[in-house]
Amino acid sequence: MISTTRTDNVVENLIRWADQQDLVRAVVLTSSRSIPNAPVDLFSDYDVILSLRSIEPFHADRTWLDVFGPVLAVYRDPLMDEDGLVRSAYVVQYENGLKIDFNLWPVELLERVAKRDHMIAEFDAGYQVLLDKDGLTIDLKPPTYIAYIPTPPTEAHYFELLEGFFLDTTYVAKFLWRDDVMAAKHILDHSLKQEHLRPMLEWHVEIDQQWSIKFGPYGRRLKQHLRPDLWTELEGTYTGAELEANWDALFRSIDLMRRVATEVGKHLGFTYPQELEHRAVSYLQKVKQLDRNATIFS
Repeated sequence: MISTTRTDNVVENLIRWADQQDLVRAVVLTSSRSIPNAPVDLFSDYDVILSLRSIEPFHADRTWLDVFGPVLAVYRDPLMDEDGLVRSAYVVQYENGLKIDFNLWPVELLERVAKRDHMIAEFDAGYQVLLDKDGLTIDLKPPTYIAYIPTPPTEAHYFELLEGFFLDTTYVAKFLWRDDVMAAKHILDHSLKQEHLRPMLEWHVEIDQQWSIKFGPYGRRLKQHLRPDLWTELEGTYTGAELEANWDALFRSIDLMRRVATEVGKHLGFTYPQELEHRAVSYLQKVKQLDRNATIFS
């Protein structure tokens, strides 16, 4: 049985290959390439679930991956137990630009998922059954395509995000004072932005889009949805390795967070914690001005 609204050479090759493999009983495509009208391009992954009579042969011997092209690099999950069933996965980058994430599921796991009253998020976000030799997917409910779309934060979540943000600013300051630029930039560009600022920016977009956008990880597709002036400010929070430039980027990140969080808070009925910001910035300024040989913080 084949049920798909988007057929291309990769899908056709996958179905043809799987149909000839006795251990492969079903193939399910998930994520963006399974969603009608989803934004995909040349480098969009193929997320594939292989439902197998036994996953061990596919886990132990990776030569089968060569069927889809010359393999450039591979990551393989260990064998993992899920409620008594063993599963694994391969993340495969091919030399021709193709990337396929193969999830190796035992047949019993797909059967369990199909019989659940509530569909798991991975399937509810969108799926297409490409091949089903044994009717394993008959009971799967249609996807709603709304999984992973964020909902408005609670007031507690809003404040928790901001408090975590300002806590991380103190790590940036400490590492800059020590001249540990690599550590400082990790906190500044990963923890501070990815874990705290990015969710706030995405909430800002969702407010304008009535909570309907499914963002990818790392801020993917944020540029095309974020208000241009905010995107320009975000660009200004990135810099090179020079210490003073990173101090400036830190304070620009705070300025951007204040602006975005204030607008988000106003819409949701939350008050931006201005007093927390004031005390945090005062602390950061003291660290910035502290002598490098100081032994007492004052």
